[in-house]
Amino acid sequence: MAILRLGAPPDPLVDAFKEGLRELGYVEGKTVHIDYGWAGGSEARLAGFAREFVQRKVDIILANATEASIAKSVTSTTPIVMAVGVDPVRGGLIASYAHPGGNVTGLVSQADELPGKWIELLKETFPKISRVALLSDADYEAGYLKLATAAAQARGLRLQGVSIRGDGELEGAFDELRKSRAQALMVSGSPLMFSLRVRIVSLALKQHLPTIHNHSEYVLSGGGFLSYGPDYRDLFRRAAGYVDKILKGARPADLPVEQPTKFELVVNMKTAQALGLKVPQSVLSRADRIIQ
Repeated sequence: MAILRLGAPPDPLVDAFKEGLRELGYVEGKTVHIDYGWAGGSEARLAGFAREFVQRKVDIILANATEASIAKSVTSTTPIVMAVGVDPVRGGLIASYAHPGGNVTGLVSQADELPGKWIELLKETFPKISRVALLSDADYEAGYLKLATAAAQARGLRLQGVSIRGDGELEGAFDELRKSRAQALMVSGSPLMFSLRVRIVSLALKQHLPTIHNHSEYVLSGGGFLSYGPDYRDLFRRAAGYVDKILKGARPADLPVEQPTKFELVVNMKTAQALGLKVPQSVLSRADRIIQ
């Protein structure tokens, strides 16, 4: 099988997937061989890896949303398991959640709900906040700005949207954020943004800008302030079950696409202290994890 990733190692989500494989009795290098396609942020390299894997006739390709779309454009027969997908029906990857059809199946994240929850948490954490910003991937999450703007307006906040298409635009994006005088930053969760998580958080800290993310790794390994979203490690671990079923003869077309069952709130108190922030007890009491 092959793993297609837009980012670069180390990747804790790939580690979670391999943990899921081990739980099912697969041992890398013995009972399963894994080829890795690390694209380092380049969609052109990603497409190249996808073509290479198809030509080599791998049994299955594990992918994320963007990666699955690129792999799907290369093959309509090689099974593709999404560890995380965002509205794959609208994206043309599957026919429906219950009956995917074609060669793609796996799991999705309920991304549309997140901007509203982020706004709610920011407002609870900073009652006097009036200006927030959203940093997003222009090629991946155009709908996030609309959702976030509506959520901000409902809470009486003004939102500044800034998008990028690659790491070369990140410095310019933070220049825009500085000019907008945002008081907190929401960061969307595309593969590109995830691969840039350490740089994003570092730039935000330099501007004394608290951040909220969809993924706990921004907080656990990147130093972000807050995260609320699906437990992505759990999603990647569950993706191993799809691989197991397909290797045993199941067709992707017949395996229903599943949604997250676990969501988590993570608070980084080290970052809060560095920024001079006081986190309300109401937020801390709901946190699944607190980084001290």
